[in-house]
Amino acid sequence: MYEKKPWLRFYGPIPEQIGYPQVTLYEALMQTAAKTPDSLAYDFFDTTATYRAFAAQIDRCADALAALGLGQGDRITFSMPTCPQGIIAFYAANKLGAVASMIHPLSPAKEIAFYLNTARSRFALTLDAFYGKFKEVESQTDLKRLILCRIPDYLPLLKKIGFNLTKGRKIAPVPEDPLVTWWSEMMDDSYPPTPKAPMGTDELAVILFSGGTTGVPKGIMLSNQNFISEGMQVSAWGNIAGGDTMLAILPIFHGFGLGVCVNAIFMGGGKSILVPQFTPEIVADLIKKKRPTFVVGVPTLFEALSTNRVFRKADLSCLKATFSGADTLPRPVKERFEAVVKEGGGNVQLLEGYGLTEAVTAIMATPIGHYREGSVGLPFPDMLAKIVTSGTTEEAPLGEEGEICISGPAVMLGYLDQPEETAQTLRVHADGKRWLHTGDIGTMDSDGFFYFKLRQKRMIKSSGMNVYPAQVEEVLYKHPEVRKACVIGVPDEKQVQRVKAFVVLKDPLKAGTELEKSLIAHCREHLIRWSCPREIEFRDDLPCTLVGKVAFNTLEEEEIAKLKAEGKYCGL
Repeated sequence: MYEKKPWLRFYGPIPEQIGYPQVTLYEALMQTAAKTPDSLAYDFFDTTATYRAFAAQIDRCADALAALGLGQGDRITFSMPTCPQGIIAFYAANKLGAVASMIHPLSPAKEIAFYLNTARSRFALTLDAFYGKFKEVESQTDLKRLILCRIPDYLPLLKKIGFNLTKGRKIAPVPEDPLVTWWSEMMDDSYPPTPKAPMGTDELAVILFSGGTTGVPKGIMLSNQNFISEGMQVSAWGNIAGGDTMLAILPIFHGFGLGVCVNAIFMGGGKSILVPQFTPEIVADLIKKKRPTFVVGVPTLFEALSTNRVFRKADLSCLKATFSGADTLPRPVKERFEAVVKEGGGNVQLLEGYGLTEAVTAIMATPIGHYREGSVGLPFPDMLAKIVTSGTTEEAPLGEEGEICISGPAVMLGYLDQPEETAQTLRVHADGKRWLHTGDIGTMDSDGFFYFKLRQKRMIKSSGMNVYPAQVEEVLYKHPEVRKACVIGVPDEKQVQRVKAFVVLKDPLKAGTELEKSLIAHCREHLIRWSCPREIEFRDDLPCTLVGKVAFNTLEEEEIAKLKAEGKYCGL
């Protein structure tokens, strides 16, 4: 059925195929700069750069990084919010043929060590506020150069003064350290010009981290072509052009943030409004002042905006399209947001999409004007999708549930140093094409619209972020008081799912509020904050399946039953 591509009749002006330049990310950016040199590329709290200036910043940064020793094949870890330094260095590293490994800036020290060692990074870029965590793990890694940035580096004078008088005062001073190079000093110096490295479009360019199919963090290897194709597909789908602007709310360590909010807008020659920290107040204020044409985000963002006083009073006629991804979009959230936009003079639907990091990010979305309840939309140009009977490579009958499989230029190269996991996930089917088995269950209707149902692999989606229960349970089991642990996602109207742990103690008499706080603190020492349980319930034992495994489904059903009894079940 997928070979017939029934979805094409809903494309309208969207092209069925796109000609992708056989270039690197750096070269693709420079092509945009050559076409629209005087258009604005980014806006960071009123500090702006045209594409001409952006290109010059990238070249200067590449010269500086080369002088520090970064070269072709090297790995550089980015632990940055969405700010100018992060995107300038991202394209600069690509010019040198280096691989960018993207991680969350709030990662605890132990996770940073894991990421540095997994990617084999000798270089890292982060903020001065996070110096201590990188220094703590220096001896456990191959880290040789730590480039430190300050948020005020690119702020206008008054905002810079305001930051230094408030948040800046809380940042511990960084001591003299031969490991450290300061971004501002590095960018002010002069260096010999460095030529572009001979890098192929299909070569590894970026490593993003996800849980793969087992819940253990894995490096997802993405090529230049993966990012360029996904970016151009998004640009074509939204008809992004010069004059369009997009809020870059999602962080650059996330495929959605880097692939859509940054790279896709650059592929189309639009402007990215960089947002280093998300709060509903900041985003609402930026929408009011900057008047973006596109807003993309997770359901929790749109829910928060719907109740925000500034957003509700803003002129929203600027909005051209809004898209929600990374989580299932509850219909009440969609309807509330659309009603607020209409009151503000706008006329857009909040449309849902589908994607995964193994294909950069979004690879299908609802076409503008063709909303279908429950559908995540149609495949992007050049992307194929089908439903196969679970556990096979055979296409399932139309309308029947099965595993979602995708094929096309955005599909990853594989998992870093994980050939067996790669072979399980990327398979060649009878048609000779390489298909990504997503581990997600869904259906397709006769028109080619896809419907996401559930995840085969056990994973929690909390506020748009992936949480892997096996990883959280492993940390809990390391606590000396824990005998058994099970982690689930509990339906939550604001977060979609909140993380809850069930724990059986070695000594049940120790159960109580103090130990609950201690266990949550233990998790925060080892895990990123969103992966940590919001609550812990102590039990005498955990339910088990017939073969002795913990029946997490039973615990999920119990929690839903409790919410229903309390009238709090949000139906997610």
